[in-house]
Amino acid sequence: MNRYLRIMTSMLPVLACAILVGTTGLYAQDAGAPAPAAPVVAAPEAAAMPAAPKIDTGDTTWVLVSTAMVLAMTAPGLALFYGGMVRSKNALGTIMQSFVILCLISIQWVLWGYSLAFGPDKGHLIGGLEWIGLNGVGLEPNADYAATIPHQAFMIFQMMFAVITPALITGAVAERMKFSAFLVFTLLWATFIYDPLAHWVWAVGGWVRNLGALDFAGGTVVHISSGAAALACAIVLKKRLGYGREHMVPHNLPMTVLGASLLWFGWFGFNSGSAVASGALAVSAFVVTNTAAAAAALAWMVVEWMYRGKPTVLGAASGAVAGLVAITPASGFVGPVASIVIGLGAGVLCYLAVLWKSKLGYDDALDVVGIHGVGGVWGALATGLFASKAINAAGGDGLFYGNPAQLGIQALAVLISVVFVFVGTYAILKLVDGLIGLRVSEEDERKGLDLSQHDERAYS
Repeated sequence: MNRYLRIMTSMLPVLACAILVGTTGLYAQDAGAPAPAAPVVAAPEAAAMPAAPKIDTGDTTWVLVSTAMVLAMTAPGLALFYGGMVRSKNALGTIMQSFVILCLISIQWVLWGYSLAFGPDKGHLIGGLEWIGLNGVGLEPNADYAATIPHQAFMIFQMMFAVITPALITGAVAERMKFSAFLVFTLLWATFIYDPLAHWVWAVGGWVRNLGALDFAGGTVVHISSGAAALACAIVLKKRLGYGREHMVPHNLPMTVLGASLLWFGWFGFNSGSAVASGALAVSAFVVTNTAAAAAALAWMVVEWMYRGKPTVLGAASGAVAGLVAITPASGFVGPVASIVIGLGAGVLCYLAVLWKSKLGYDDALDVVGIHGVGGVWGALATGLFASKAINAAGGDGLFYGNPAQLGIQALAVLISVVFVFVGTYAILKLVDGLIGLRVSEEDERKGLDLSQHDERAYS
């Protein structure tokens, strides 16, 4: 014991010196010179300072390219995808909704949306208004969100997610919603539903993020939210005239397939761009995005072939979109083999969900609930199964990598998103209905939205 005590006592001066140097960081010594007998305190101006964030031109370029790709998902991608699936008398009105949302949310996001979604945290529930009108959101990096690109680059990239989410919802209300009501609803929904949910899941301090929920590119924020909102819309607006009695087939399937292809192309920016850097993680997200889409398209085609006797072009296109939806939350956390499983599951589950729509009795005109709602839920849960820190050290391990708790966290995030979005959307719809009415008149619905809302025809 005395021997150990003498050794420890002799080491105390060394330990004290090491602790002093390690905690203050204010001592210097010339490299290659003998150590001084006593530490030399540097002048305050010579003290070591953390390196300032530096803009990386490669990362900035990739994020800006990704931003343009995600923009193309809404217009023209989603506009064509939805526009081809409605009847010809509603084609322009449907395309107009996607196009105008791009304009409307672009302004809302700059004025207050970005500040609410990503601004300084207030009680883990919402961002403050310090960044209103992009005040303080400049061309220098923001270490919390994007340390190697200008803050405005991150802002404009996130804006495209805020644009496409309400645009997805329009598929549930196609062919029957007043254009004026659509504008008011979109503005309220973006402000009171999307912005808070984005803060909860993605922003520093958001309470769902603090739970440990993983959502790389928008499984909960974009797809589950649009699916839950679409269900509320279909319930409140009720069925289209003649639904279940008239044959309401897509009027232009080539347009729909072209739109689906543009969505597939833009989704690389959606998922890979969410790495906010042009490195290995972006490459991994790119690979699994393509793989899951292909697997889901094949799965939907095969299941439909077995059920109906023939595969359809619309089914293959819908399956690809379902796979893209499902891989979105997982794209930064899983590998290629897992993405195949996720894609196969999405193709089968989303096809079954679309089949069950008629049995459940709601008119989700363009299958937003079945594809984005069900696909988003499956993708969020699959993230809890297949996520691996070997893919993304900043993420987490899922059930199959020794962490069953992650699956529970993902399920909780799904529940939070569905309940908040459905209840909130229902309330906003009732408010708008009471103020200006949601639905066009029966006469205008029979005439079609192109003429009744815009006094134009898609085809002469």
